[in-house]
Amino acid sequence: MANKNYEAIYIVRPDLKDGDIQKITDRFKKVVEDKGGEVAKAEKWEKRKLAYEIAGLKEGNYILMDFTAPGDAIAELNRLMRISDDVVRHLVTLKEA
Repeated sequence: MANKNYEAIYIVRPDLKDGDIQKITDRFKKVVEDKGGEVAKAEKWEKRKLAYEIAGLKEGNYILMDFTAPGDAIAELNRLMRISDDVVRHLVTLKEA
């Protein structure tokens, strides 16, 4: 089965230091790569105000990741993001060809 193009955007807690955010980003990149995918880019945007309060937080650090991966990598990535205490929200979408 061929890898498809995906985009993941996730929000991590605003109180994390840059080094901690990099560790989280590296962890998610490794999941994709271990499943046979390839990360084109993973970039941290600046801290932004959330549209609405989530779990008492009013802002968060946004990270955008473009990658290609098989379907089972997406399931694992979603699972890890869902159970991570540092990830406030996440969304993985299939990019149009």
